[in-house]
This record gives sequence, structure tokens and C-alpha cells, in this order.
Amino acid sequence: MTATTTADQPLAGKTAVVTGSSRGVGADTAKLLAAQGANVVVNYRQKAPRANKVVGEIEAAGGRAIAVGADLTSPEDVRAMMKAAVDEFGSLDVLVLNASGGMESDLGEDYAMRLNRDAQLDALRAGTELMGEGGRVVFVTSHQAHFIREVETMPEYEQVALSKRAGEDAIAEQVPALAEKGITTVIVSGDMIEGTVTATLLNRARPGALEERRESAGRLYSVAEFAAEVAAMVTADVEPGHVELVGGAEDFLAQATQR
Repeated sequence: MTATTTADQPLAGKTAVVTGSSRGVGADTAKLLAAQGANVVVNYRQKAPRANKVVGEIEAAGGRAIAVGADLTSPEDVRAMMKAAVDEFGSLDVLVLNASGGMESDLGEDYAMRLNRDAQLDALRAGTELMGEGGRVVFVTSHQAHFIREVETMPEYEQVALSKRAGEDAIAEQVPALAEKGITTVIVSGDMIEGTVTATLLNRARPGALEERRESAGRLYSVAEFAAEVAAMVTADVEPGHVELVGGAEDFLAQATQR
């Protein structure tokens, strides 16, 4: 059997909290980080069986993980989750802010802003309070949100995009102070992702939206492909505040420069 090396497991001994990781990009990111040696907290809001399945897959592959239920809009839940990471594994070294939403119709008109801005900033603060030097925060967003001030998006997604951009800005404001503590913050922005809940809801609200974006971008990343890019930013050698644009950004950049 081939021995495991540090290069194979650059996150050995470290602990990662991945928000919204019971399915989709978050679940795949959690599994990738576990494969790199990280102890992983799989976060879910309501679907415990789904989160436990992700934990089971990580453990079956030889990794360590726990599932922790936490509504990110609840400061008490968020702090309990961060504490659980330290209590179970001894540290908190990586925070992947993947959870987002806002297209739900039953959680209030202000839900998008509460989740995509207020809760992200609160989770950042709660997590980094427990982090030491060398910590890494990865905030996951979309091109439609990242470029919303320069490039119009679909009306059905506009409020979500505005709230996610507000969240990105709130996170960015914390970059210098976190850098002084030795904590690096990275933003990962991606195009519409095949197979995600957001893409499905958008295509349902605006039939043909997914195909239209696919044609404009050439192709859209799969959940697994985008998760790999997110996971890569956990260990990437980048400056604090680095923005990683993943797939299909060329037309956004072109339109942004014309404004």
C-alpha cells in the first residue's frame, strides 16, 4: 500500500466547517476537504438524514466528519456549530461559507438579505473568533452576484444577486483586520452550475434560462467541477481578499469594462 504523504493530505490535522454542505457543491466540497485530511463539520438547516449520508461517505473513505444542524440566520445556532467543531476536533482552521438562498417564497421578503449578507458576516465573525494564524475563509458566490452592479441579471434572480453582493462586500470589509490575525479570506465566484437548486429554481421561474446561459458561456460547470475549484482555494497560495473567477466570466468582464 502506498503511504499517505503531506502533499496528498495538506489539511491533515485541520478542521473545516462547510456551511450548507448536506448536498450539492457544499457536500462535494466537504468530501474533497476530508480526502485532503481535514476533519469536517457538515452543516445542514433541516435535512439531517442527508447530512448524515455525507458524513457516512466521508467516514467510509477513511475521513472524519460530524453533521451539525444550524440555521445560519440564528446567531445561537451558528456559535453552537463553531463550538462543536472545536469540541469534537480540537480546532477550527477553515470556514467555507457556501450556504446561500433567497428564492424561497415562504421565508419572508427580507430572507435573502438576512441569509446572504447578515448571516454570512455573523458566521465569519463567529468562526474567525476561534481561528488562529493560518486560518482560511472561503466565501462562495456567483458571477451574477459578483458583477450585479455592472451587468444586469435575470429579474427573477436580481434580489438574490444584490443580497449576495452585499454579503461579499461585508466579507471584503473584514479582510484587512483578519489578515492582521493571519487569517486569509478568499472569494470564489462561479457561473450558473448544472444541477444546483438555484439553477433548477431559476429555470423553473424562467424556462430556458439555463440553456440560454449555457449557450452564452459555452458550457456550465458541474457541481463536482465547481466544488473542486472551491476546495482548491482552501489551500491555494493567494493574497488576502483574492477573487477567483471560475468559468464563464469572460462576457461578464467584457460587459463590466464597458460600463
